[in-house]
Amino acid sequence: MSELWQLSGHEIADLVRSKKLSAVEVTKAHLSRMDTVNSKLNAVVQEMPDAAIKDAEEIDRLVKSGNDPGVLCGVPVTIKVLADQKGYATTNGLKLQKNLIAEADSPIVSNIKKAGGVIIGRTNTPAFSLRWFTNNDLHGQTLNPHNKSITPGGSSGGSGVSVAANECIASLGS
Repeated sequence: MSELWQLSGHEIADLVRSKKLSAVEVTKAHLSRMDTVNSKLNAVVQEMPDAAIKDAEEIDRLVKSGNDPGVLCGVPVTIKVLADQKGYATTNGLKLQKNLIAEADSPIVSNIKKAGGVIIGRTNTPAFSLRWFTNNDLHGQTLNPHNKSITPGGSSGGSGVSVAANECIASLGS
């Protein structure tokens, strides 16, 4: 079998649902991949390994008890820092908002969780999510994993890079 971080979302969901893989195994593989590549790319600016493992354990518990966690069953996902996620700063790339901790999940974050997605980190964006490149004074610059002299784009450059570098399977951008 390929490295777990090389599998597609569909493959992961099917393997977790059929108990051939655990969501915890998949999550740990993606967190390890993030540890390996993210320091060179700066795509994920808020990591959440403990919460991700806890959520993956809940997915595994649901599967073991015969329940289907949803279409994203155990699929690792990242979220752009402009979306509210309870307990995490919604910085939108701004120093002014570095302590703006969300009190509740936005509907899209809530729906990803309800669908069985495991959120492993939050991704970079330009200030105000309003540029064609991804760089800001709070989190710094995100680099293209294929060619560092070419922008990964904006405003969801961190989200795109986190997927392109196999840190996650899917990412919420905007």
